[in-house]
Amino acid sequence: MPKKTVGIIFGGKSAEHEVSLQSAKNIVDAIDKDKYDVVLIGIDKQGKWHINDQASYLINAGDPKSIRLNKSDEMVAMVPGQTEHQLIRAADAGVLDQLDAVFPIVHGTLGEDGSLQGMMRLANLPFVGTGVLGSAICMDKDIAKRLLQAAGQNVAKGLAYSRAEKQHINFIDARAELGVPMFIKPANQGSSVGVSKVSTQEAFDQAIAEAFQYDQKVIVEEALSGREIECAVLGNEDPKASVPGEILPRTEFYSYESKYIDESGATLEMPANLSDGVAEKVQRAAVEAFRVLECEGLARVDFFLTEDGEVYVNEVNTLPGFTRISMYPKLWELSGVNYPELIDRLIELAIERHQRDSSLKSAVWDE
Repeated sequence: MPKKTVGIIFGGKSAEHEVSLQSAKNIVDAIDKDKYDVVLIGIDKQGKWHINDQASYLINAGDPKSIRLNKSDEMVAMVPGQTEHQLIRAADAGVLDQLDAVFPIVHGTLGEDGSLQGMMRLANLPFVGTGVLGSAICMDKDIAKRLLQAAGQNVAKGLAYSRAEKQHINFIDARAELGVPMFIKPANQGSSVGVSKVSTQEAFDQAIAEAFQYDQKVIVEEALSGREIECAVLGNEDPKASVPGEILPRTEFYSYESKYIDESGATLEMPANLSDGVAEKVQRAAVEAFRVLECEGLARVDFFLTEDGEVYVNEVNTLPGFTRISMYPKLWELSGVNYPELIDRLIELAIERHQRDSSLKSAVWDE
């Protein structure tokens, strides 16, 4: 079969820029070069798109603390509404190789929140992962929790405040409602960016101020006592769950550094030491959350498992990390799908969904 051309879009303007660089490196290293030609498009922290060369697209690629995008002199522009050659060189309008699919491994704001997914739809390009609606829902932890709760799934109690309501945020009231300690989070961030665990008035006030640096809405949430369990989901109409894994943080909670920089910051127990019945309960809950929140392609569903066996959904990540210590690819490897096969399946799912959606009529009378 002829090789397919896959565009890997990575980097971005969010606080998770460096995580995305690590994820891209792992995908580039693992993708089956006999099946796919790769076009690398790096987005810098100012939002400019660069065509990158595989030999030199990263600086300090082996060091998560100092990894950087190697900006090129070739900028990329997009031409919406085309059926082919949607991406062009900004300088001379020369067309790039036609992409059969895009792997947008841009974590966080403007990458995981439906923005990039909307752009791919306008450009008529198949892309890996959840669409516009599901991406936006899952990125907003407040909205996601409301939908999960309405569907009968357990979620932690919490309070949400917009910036306009900032003057109404009160430590005494929050403590009465949620107890201490409590977590304070930006509603629209991932990878534990801007997340604090607090028990005092002073720490609470500092955490609220920090969370508002990252988003226009913050969540104040009860601190559930339980084991941190994660489950990977893969599929479109018929999603499947991996074996669950467990996070055993060595810090106070599973922070950004523990996830992506400090390999000794947490122990990953894979598979998690669960009875068959509890593991199946987690897997069912993962698939249900995936469906309720309109996910497709892939997602990692994070849970708290309490001492009495109750499963609480913490959050659903539609573009989970693909770094060398990330749970999503590791869980699928344990479930019998190795890294190259996983990438292959994700690309297939992207093309399948694009073909499915392209068959829909766009108007009562098509031209």
